[in-house]
Amino acid sequence: MKVTFYGAAREVTGSAHLAEFGENSILFDCGMFQGRRKESAKKNKQFPFKSDSVTDIILSHAHIDHAGRLPLITKEGFGGRIICTRATADICKYLLEDSARIQESDAAYLNYKTARGRLYKLNKVSNKNSKSAQRIREALKPVGQKLNLKAIDEVLYEHNLSKIKPLYDVEDVKRTLSGIEAYPYRYPIKIGKDAEVIFYEAGHVLGSAISVLRIKDNGVEKRVCYTGDLGRPDKPILRDPSLNFEEQDRNIDLLIMESTYGNRMHGQTEDIKIKLKKAVVSAYDQGGTLLIPAFAFGRTQELIYVLHQLYDEKAIPKLPIFLDSPLGAKLTKVFGDHPEVYDQEAHKTFLERGENPFSFKEIHFTKSVAESMELMREERPHIVISSSGMCEAGRILHHLRYKIHNRKNIILIVGYMAQNTFGRRLLDKGMEFENNGRIGEPPVLNFFNKSYPLLAKVVKIGGFSAHADKEELIGFLKKSNLNIKKIAVVHGEEESALSFTDTLKTDGYEAFTPRFKENLLI
Repeated sequence: MKVTFYGAAREVTGSAHLAEFGENSILFDCGMFQGRRKESAKKNKQFPFKSDSVTDIILSHAHIDHAGRLPLITKEGFGGRIICTRATADICKYLLEDSARIQESDAAYLNYKTARGRLYKLNKVSNKNSKSAQRIREALKPVGQKLNLKAIDEVLYEHNLSKIKPLYDVEDVKRTLSGIEAYPYRYPIKIGKDAEVIFYEAGHVLGSAISVLRIKDNGVEKRVCYTGDLGRPDKPILRDPSLNFEEQDRNIDLLIMESTYGNRMHGQTEDIKIKLKKAVVSAYDQGGTLLIPAFAFGRTQELIYVLHQLYDEKAIPKLPIFLDSPLGAKLTKVFGDHPEVYDQEAHKTFLERGENPFSFKEIHFTKSVAESMELMREERPHIVISSSGMCEAGRILHHLRYKIHNRKNIILIVGYMAQNTFGRRLLDKGMEFENNGRIGEPPVLNFFNKSYPLLAKVVKIGGFSAHADKEELIGFLKKSNLNIKKIAVVHGEEESALSFTDTLKTDGYEAFTPRFKENLLI
């Protein structure tokens, strides 16, 4: 059997690992590359293998860096099965549709800029604030309206300009969803010829799975285990990553293992509840808003879960909680629909008492733009959870516009803020001001073509990460009942992946860090 690493090789996005044996060509994940626009667009446009040669796809979970190119491979001729857990199938519907709409929107805006630039040049527009420039903009994007796609297309066609197209659209997503087959954990699924796959709990996000592929290759039985993304032990809602594998799955010829945090450690998870309690009480005492940027999938639901716990324990004032994220609201409903994957604590805390962890009196789901705008002007103490998680776009920016310059408000950062994002600038400037005792002039942030003083208090809570850290990854290997011949370290930036590989070698494992397109015979 040959395994080739076509993504997430010395990087953290674009997961795709192809196992070829006999008549089978089985792909573990089909993720989208993310990062710098030009670089990732080039990687995403073309598969380094024939799409129609893939017989089946095993999907570890629904995150876009693992599932985001499923509609593209389907569009290009893949006609096999996409096999995943039940919760992952339900989540995919919303995340893939959202991905398609974002791509359609991004392509339309880039085409608008191309058409506008050409018209500027033809009309010799040198001042973008001139009346000529304004007329051009209004022809392509009427004030208060959406882009005039027909007018933009006409300019591109007339002047022989390249039109940018999305990787896929909503119709492509619908075709993809029809090929998904969903199964429970620990249920053997026949896949291809002379092979089976079985899912074990990965504990990363709802529906995430460790996949064990059982193979008969030229009469010889082999096992390939793919961790996908591993979660952390003792986290709320989901069961911990599985350590107890069926007897026939314990001898692993190749383990494909993630290394996102393979060279660093997280804070303690038990601090989350205490720190969240402190932030809510502070906002209440100050008569302000607790504003929380959060990713729609995973982080949002974990926040709602912990707040519900605190409310039931009467540990904090019962401020109204507003989830101002249409996608987040849909995904929260999916969480409520899958109690079969909850851990014992969730069963004991909520289900045995007849409660849905994600539905209670104080939680409100903001549906319309009008409701969202009204909420932004609300001055009574309340909690807002909104996306995007890194404050790059979405409704969270509008909430910040109304709340950032008021000392009584608190901005709670609960997730990783990547370099060069607005969220990272907000976090860095806010924490620097806090660490200096809030003395002197407050830092200033520029967005929506305006400058805002950062007077709201910025607070950061660690420990919410859904990825196992270095110690927890090693703990999975040592505490599980797996016997592993070789480990391929993937899904980590090169420094992290190489560091984790060195750690594994020191601990006696045979490990290596594959490069893009590198293959291995087992």
